[in-house]
Amino acid sequence: MRQRPTPDGAIPTRRAASLLLALGALAAAGCRAPGAEVPPLGSTRHAAVAVDTDGGRRELTFLAGRVDDEEAEVLARLAPNVRLLRGLSEEEALARAGELDGVDARYATPELLAAAPRLRWVQAFSAGVDRVLAVPELRARDEVLLTNMQGMHGPTIGDHVFAMLLQLTRGLDAYGARQAEGRWDRSSPPRAPTALAGRRLLVVGLGGIGTEVARRGDAFGMDVWAIDRTPRPGPAFVDRTGTPADLDAWLAQSDVVVLCVPLTEETRGMMSRERLLATRPGAFLVNIARGPVVDTDGLVEALEAGHLGGACLDVTDPEPLPEGHPLWSAPNVVITPHVAGWSESTGERVRDLFRENLRRFGAGEPLLNVVDKAAGY
Repeated sequence: MRQRPTPDGAIPTRRAASLLLALGALAAAGCRAPGAEVPPLGSTRHAAVAVDTDGGRRELTFLAGRVDDEEAEVLARLAPNVRLLRGLSEEEALARAGELDGVDARYATPELLAAAPRLRWVQAFSAGVDRVLAVPELRARDEVLLTNMQGMHGPTIGDHVFAMLLQLTRGLDAYGARQAEGRWDRSSPPRAPTALAGRRLLVVGLGGIGTEVARRGDAFGMDVWAIDRTPRPGPAFVDRTGTPADLDAWLAQSDVVVLCVPLTEETRGMMSRERLLATRPGAFLVNIARGPVVDTDGLVEALEAGHLGGACLDVTDPEPLPEGHPLWSAPNVVITPHVAGWSESTGERVRDLFRENLRRFGAGEPLLNVVDKAAGY
């Protein structure tokens, strides 16, 4: 069983340690205390070599997006045998497709893939790769590795989840409106404030992002449960782990449900109308995964019926929502425009992972964050 604060307010050792970890994650990377936990640069789970470069002696060409001169110099030092093409239009890229060994995923169109026989690596600069994998020509080419930025956005998105959640649970939107009016009004907001401590947090998808959400939930004193596709023990700050087979039963027992899954055929429509209405009454739903994971009409119904206590949405289906959609004006919904992963520290981690992967590409070493194209992540 989990330890909780003692009657005199003292926090048990594990709780204190978890709180310090979460506060460290909220700080800028440069403010980490010596010895603090540093998230890994990238996953080696499916690591594989894209091209045998004969110890870095083979010349390769990589088509990048916007890379300034200073960064290009850094990349040239890291991978001196990789020629970097930068910022080409789609037409220019297609004209040079036959030269390409690797590309930024934004260029991975069916036309380019058909014209690039040497291509062996596609680097996505997002964690989700559903849009890239929607290109059949990429899925069909087993020799082309796809890498992504899974885990790079975790700390920032974890912060964003709780920023949105606290807006609802603490009534911050109501107080913000009073502030804008210059009005000191201590009356309770329309939604009575709700404490997170002691509530059950269900994290659906315990990857890099889900792990950071769980870490923060533990620091808030929540009882943290997590669903993962593969049965495995969770980190110390997760009280209980289960598989998708447990989802229905656990939704009915959870106060906050955070969706952190990739968009795949398995997860599309996962939160159906029936599941939304089967959640614990008054629960909060947070979606920072992909919009189609949730049945939008079912979500509106569950909110309007008062079954859900609220929803925090960084992604929607469709995206963006059309003008006049009921979710825009729902009093218990927080919407942000797919920006949960944005921060200075995220940009630094993405840059560092790309630098390392380009170095590995040139050296003929296994790339990090290789996506299982069949699984979709």
